[in-house]
Amino acid sequence: MSIKLIIIGAGFAGLRTAKYLRNTDYDITLIDTNNFHQFQPLFYQVATSFLEPASISFPLRKIFQQASNVQVRLGPVKYVDTVAKKVLTLNDEYDYDELVIATGCKNNYFGNENIETYAFPMKSTPQAIALRNKILLNFEEALACNTEEEKKAYMNIVVVGGGPTGVELAGALAEMKKNILPKDYHSTDFSKLEIYLIEGSAHTLSNMSKNAQEYSQKYLEELGVKVVLNAFVKDYDGKMLIYGNDQQLLTKTLIWAAGVTGNVPDGIGKEFLGKGNRLIVDEYHRVKNLEGVYAIGDVSLMQNEDFPNGHPQLANVANNQAKNLAKNLKNRLKGKPEQKFFYKDPGTMATVGKLKAVVDLPNWQFQGVFAWFVWMFLHLMLILSVRNKLIIFINWMISYFSNDSSLRLIFLPSEKEKKLGEKYKCE
Repeated sequence: MSIKLIIIGAGFAGLRTAKYLRNTDYDITLIDTNNFHQFQPLFYQVATSFLEPASISFPLRKIFQQASNVQVRLGPVKYVDTVAKKVLTLNDEYDYDELVIATGCKNNYFGNENIETYAFPMKSTPQAIALRNKILLNFEEALACNTEEEKKAYMNIVVVGGGPTGVELAGALAEMKKNILPKDYHSTDFSKLEIYLIEGSAHTLSNMSKNAQEYSQKYLEELGVKVVLNAFVKDYDGKMLIYGNDQQLLTKTLIWAAGVTGNVPDGIGKEFLGKGNRLIVDEYHRVKNLEGVYAIGDVSLMQNEDFPNGHPQLANVANNQAKNLAKNLKNRLKGKPEQKFFYKDPGTMATVGKLKAVVDLPNWQFQGVFAWFVWMFLHLMLILSVRNKLIIFINWMISYFSNDSSLRLIFLPSEKEKKLGEKYKCE
C-alpha cells in the first residue's frame, strides 16, 4: 500500500525531495503556487535584464514526466490541518500520511506597512520581472519630466539590505549605468543616476569574512554605488524615503532585500515556531511535537552545537536536507535506521560585478577575477537542465565581451492576464 506524501513548496528543498523519491512506494503530491521551479540566486540578473526569465525557471511537470508517483498541483495552500492530516488549497483538499513543509521564506518588512506597500521585493521570477519593468519604465518616465526635481526621483534607485542579494543587485545596476544605459538613452545624463545601498549593520555581507566585507564594499564604491552603513529605513511613501537620522531621499524605486522570515502555512501553531518564524525541527527534520510533519530548507530551524542559530538559509543547505530526508524516508520503507542530518559548511560567495567577486571557503578567502570564475562555474552547475546551462553561459559570454544585452524588454500584463492570475495569487 502506497504512502500519501504531500510536499508543499517546489523550491530547492521541496523539488529535490520529490526528485529523490521518484518511482518509490510514496504517492507524492507536490503543491506550489507556480507551475515551475525558479533559481533564486539569479533573480537579480532577470531584474537587471542580463538573463531572460525562462533561463532560470523550469516547468515542474516536465521534470516529473517519467515519475508516475509524483503529481503536481497548482495553487496557494490556505490551511494545514495537522489533526485531520489534510492540506487545503484554494480549490481542493488533500489527505496525507506524511507531510513535508518546504515553503521557504518571505520578505520581512518588520511591521512597516508603507514599505510593504511601496517597496519592490525580489523573491520570485514574477517579482524579478516586475522589478525589471519598473527600472526600465523609470528611464522612460524620466524622459518626460519637465524639471530636474521631477527627474531626480526616477534617477535615484535604492537597494535596502547589504547581504548577497543586495550587493549583487546594486553591482549589476551600477554596471547597467556605466555600460548600457548611456547607449540606449542618448539624451539622458546618467551621471545623475544614483544607486544607493543601505545596510543597517556596519558592513556589507555581514555574515561573511572580514575580507569579503571589505572587498565587496570596495568593489561597489569603485562601481559608483553609494554605500550607506549603520542606517535603517524608517519609512517610504512611494516617493520619499526616510532613513538613518531622519535623512530624506527622493526615489521612485525602493528594492527590499533587507531580511526574511519563515513562510509558514496557516494552521501551524506558533508553539512550533522558533527564531525567524522558522519551524523547529530535530536532527531528522521532524517538526517537534507534530506527528508525520517534516520541515526542510529555509523554513526549518535545526539548532545544534555547530549551528546554534540554525543552518544558513542557502540553496546548498536545502539540497542537502532534501537528500537526507529522502534517504531516511526510503530507509523507513526498507526497515533500515534513519540518519541524522550533518552539514559541513562548504563556504559562501557573492559577485559584485564583472570580474569582481568574493569567496569564503572554510580555510581560504579570496576575491577578484578567480573568485568571479568560481562563482560563475558553481552557479552554472546548480542550474537544472543542460539547455538552460548553455543558454545562461551564452548570455554571460555575450555580456562579458560586449558589455551589453538584448533583454531590456518591458512586458506588462494585460487586464485579462491580471484577472486570470488572481485565481492562483500567492498571498
